[in-house]
Amino acid sequence: MVLYDYLVNPQILAHARKGAQLVCLGRHGGQTAGDRILTQDEINRRMVDLARAGRTVVRLKGGDPMVFAHAAEETAALSAADVPYEIVPGVTAALAASSYAGIPITHGGGASAVAFVTGQERPDKQSPGLDFRALAGFPGTLVYYMGVTTAAEWTSALVAAGKPADTPAAIVRRCSWPDQQVISCTLATVPDELQRRALRPPVVVVVGDAVERRSAVAWFSARPLFGVRVLVTRAAEQADELSGQLAELGADVLVQPAIEISPPDDWEPLDRAIAQLAGYDWLVFSSVNGVRYFFDRLEQRHDLRALAKVKLAAIGRATAAALEQLHLRADLVPDEFRAEALAEALVPQAAGRRFLLIRASRGREVLFDQLQQAGAVVDQVVAYQSTDVVEPAAHVAEALRAGRIDWVTVTSSAIARSLASLFRGELSKSKLASISPVTSATLAELGLQPAVEAREYTMAGLVEAITAAVRGAR
Repeated sequence: MVLYDYLVNPQILAHARKGAQLVCLGRHGGQTAGDRILTQDEINRRMVDLARAGRTVVRLKGGDPMVFAHAAEETAALSAADVPYEIVPGVTAALAASSYAGIPITHGGGASAVAFVTGQERPDKQSPGLDFRALAGFPGTLVYYMGVTTAAEWTSALVAAGKPADTPAAIVRRCSWPDQQVISCTLATVPDELQRRALRPPVVVVVGDAVERRSAVAWFSARPLFGVRVLVTRAAEQADELSGQLAELGADVLVQPAIEISPPDDWEPLDRAIAQLAGYDWLVFSSVNGVRYFFDRLEQRHDLRALAKVKLAAIGRATAAALEQLHLRADLVPDEFRAEALAEALVPQAAGRRFLLIRASRGREVLFDQLQQAGAVVDQVVAYQSTDVVEPAAHVAEALRAGRIDWVTVTSSAIARSLASLFRGELSKSKLASISPVTSATLAELGLQPAVEAREYTMAGLVEAITAAVRGAR
């Protein structure tokens, strides 16, 4: 069970174990937890009740749990209920802002200290409130948390206590997210900037001379795909490779699988083929999924010695890499990642030899047909099912409909057809990035025109094509 705050980046939630229950503890504007944010007492009770029910619970926060995050209240509730716990430190927003916005909140030239300050104090607080005279004279950088709605009050209080109104300040919103904003201003103009730009939390405000030392070009926002939203449409278990490459370049990545990968309806044909492996000359893999499902099944009844006399062919480098993870080296990998290139490489040695093709439940018959025509004995067996997703996630469909997705990746003909069914005319509101001429041809058949096509028919090639197009448009 993961109980998470609404400010937690969804990319963190992707690391939860499959099958774990993910529960948002409410967000501004409703949509979860009964259309409201749960009170602290309700959160405390929920943690205790779940633990007593035998659940293993993660209380996930966006930042460091011990900095303005109610960890004291929550750990006190757990201790009172005799519930054991551990705390995993995080990176608090002030420190993250320093790196992601390029603001050195400490430096030898005049900021030898830093203070984390709350913009909202509890009305029932027993101890004295903030000492604004001390804060105004603080010899370093102030970083304000939770200060959006109270900005007029705390900025005025600092100025009244002696802090110069023209002290440099920076508003950092959604630090480390793909849509991070950094607005330079002064202490006195912080409220005006927040109101004029209609900025909502999460925001931290950095106050002090350190702001003037901000890097001229912040590394985070200077990345080539910063501010570009890309929809990755590969099957869920395959999306990470492409999503990771895009995110490294600054893209805001959404994932909406267009197809689902699952075990075959009947294992018997694959089991029979595995039992007869010694009778084949070549074992041919046309996808990473084929490698995964084939060897998962093989190892249930045999081991890698069953391949002693068989040569291995892989359709591309990614498939060959999947074999290498099993300590197997492909005997043949074509220069181009497509069935035609694999067939062309195998045909010269096909006559009189036996081939076993490991494939999906659907796909083109190019390899099978050409090897047969070249005189080979060819068997093919389904190692996994590929089926269309029939209902997209609501937030993805809405973003596409509203034109808030810049690019949609299309990495196979099956995905192209499924996307056309899932989104129909909405795809025209985004640019399509095709992985290969075959995929582009399928898109054309569907009345869709890709904006770019990868020169190298790989995930890296697709990312390169998108990046080049974005650079050319800026």
